[in-house]
Amino acid sequence: MTPTLRAPRVSDLVRTASQRGGAHTAHDLGRVPEWDLSDLYTGTDDPAVARDLDRAAAEATRIKETYQGRLVGLAADGAALAEAIAAYERLADLMGKLGSYAGLLYAANQTDPARAKFYGDISEKLTRISSDLIFVELELNQIDEAALAASFADPTLARFRPWLEDLRKEKPYQLDEKIEQLFTEKGQTGRGAFSRLFSETMSGLRFGVEGSAQPLTLEATLNLLSDPAEPRRHAAADALAKVFKDNVRLFTLITNTLAKDKEISDRWRGFKDVADSRHLANRVEAPVVDALVASVRAAYPRLSHRYYAMKARWLGMEKLSHWDRNAPLPDKPEQVFTWPEAEAIVLKAYGAFAPDMASVAKEFFDKRWIDAPLREGKAQGAFSAATVPSVHPYVLMNYQGKPRDVMTLAHELGHGVHQMLARDQGPLLAPTPLTLAETASVFGEMLTFRALLAETKSPREKKAMIAGKVEDMLNTVVRQIAFYLFERKVHEARRKGELTSDDLAAFWMEVQSESLGPAIALKPGYEVFWTYIPHFINSPFYVYAYAFGDCLVNSLYGLYQEAHPGFVTKYFDLLKAGGSKHHSELLAPFGLDAADPAFWSKGLKVIEGMIDELEAMDRAVA
Repeated sequence: MTPTLRAPRVSDLVRTASQRGGAHTAHDLGRVPEWDLSDLYTGTDDPAVARDLDRAAAEATRIKETYQGRLVGLAADGAALAEAIAAYERLADLMGKLGSYAGLLYAANQTDPARAKFYGDISEKLTRISSDLIFVELELNQIDEAALAASFADPTLARFRPWLEDLRKEKPYQLDEKIEQLFTEKGQTGRGAFSRLFSETMSGLRFGVEGSAQPLTLEATLNLLSDPAEPRRHAAADALAKVFKDNVRLFTLITNTLAKDKEISDRWRGFKDVADSRHLANRVEAPVVDALVASVRAAYPRLSHRYYAMKARWLGMEKLSHWDRNAPLPDKPEQVFTWPEAEAIVLKAYGAFAPDMASVAKEFFDKRWIDAPLREGKAQGAFSAATVPSVHPYVLMNYQGKPRDVMTLAHELGHGVHQMLARDQGPLLAPTPLTLAETASVFGEMLTFRALLAETKSPREKKAMIAGKVEDMLNTVVRQIAFYLFERKVHEARRKGELTSDDLAAFWMEVQSESLGPAIALKPGYEVFWTYIPHFINSPFYVYAYAFGDCLVNSLYGLYQEAHPGFVTKYFDLLKAGGSKHHSELLAPFGLDAADPAFWSKGLKVIEGMIDELEAMDRAVA
């Protein structure tokens, strides 16, 4: 199917350092760090870039000349087959290093033409190199099952067994080599090009918010939806709606094109359901995802509908307008955390759980692996990019000093810790399926939230903090499942013909109305808010992994609170496994089973319990 060796897109990073190591912001947050990418390359003119491109091309040629047409026969000699796969793996690391550097440099400023060109050029060259290697995974899947099983007697090949077994799952959907090569090379001018068009367009949009001295970026405008002043939130929502409407034809075209592109790929490969390819990539079975979706939808009334009705009462409104959904509560702590304070909070929370976890996280601060300031052209949101096992991850975020930003830092550092612990598995086995990739991030966020909550003495502030956490969990579970259902409607309908902007708006309003409930009024303008969600463009059906991860972590955290025997050791073993084990194998030591509907109910009841707690606080005040 999709070759392992390819040029990473910025979207795959799921998001030139200053010589001084940081920058002050307008909010006096202290020295907010800018990353140092020199562990990858020192700059676009670093001679190592050209040297490594030449090395990669030469090694790809050598592998092709040495092994093409011979891999099936090598199964008789496990050591020889392992040597071939090891060469492939080393090349994956080298190419991943090049692609990661280009992607991170571009993410730091997507409006810089020089960076965009460098990113595009590197992507093209890596794609060209990887097209010579398509035969590797195709031929490995032609090895007879019995012959492959016998070859695992060699310990050097046995290390690759989980990867080879995962690769076998893709066999029914692989095409012949020439078609695979065409798919790979055309991806640059197809999906990759439209994904880049979306990213660069979004980065370049500016929003004229009434009351603002100058037009704002998307990130800054979205941030105003959590402003304490309702007129300010309303103005931000109006500005978003206006610009999205002005560009809706472009976003409709991009959506139609990419949905059709996916339909063509699915049809050629033999995927029946629109989400089957994502399930395969996530190494999760469709019935498990269906159970998750059904459980969350059934819980809408007990979760989002109930919470937003409470919030409307707290804000003295009959209903919340859509721009009020993330409005802060009247008693919400408005403390602004400097960067050093955020660092101390997260590391203390991590250390209270496990000193080793804090030790790994501290490297990100000490070695400038984090890029945190707001900048023109910078990618929105936050991510931790694993890069390659031979280097280390990098974290990008847009830090503004809010409590939620501290949670984001804890979240992304959780990813970073996970990626650091898994890298000993090597380039082929370290990558974690999306369904498990959120495990450490959400867990780290929960640790930090509980630490902050424990230090909060005021009952009103404690209530506001719990409410904020509930909102984050609703955004992670309810909202992401609604996104998944929206995508299903889009891709299923696109199989029947092109979609209009009105079609997309209708799908969006339907799933949002169902998930948010009667306490939120979706006012005119909200129908185009589907346009800015990058996951729909860059990673179809990615979104359910957030809900999967949140419910999984809720269950794990409950076990931690119950002093489950050997929890920390088992948890670290899970993280260190990377992508070398199936989710069922990783959860078994904890007595958890994602195929059991009770598993999802257990996770959702954590959110429900927090809403119960908020209702009890209301009654106590009354």
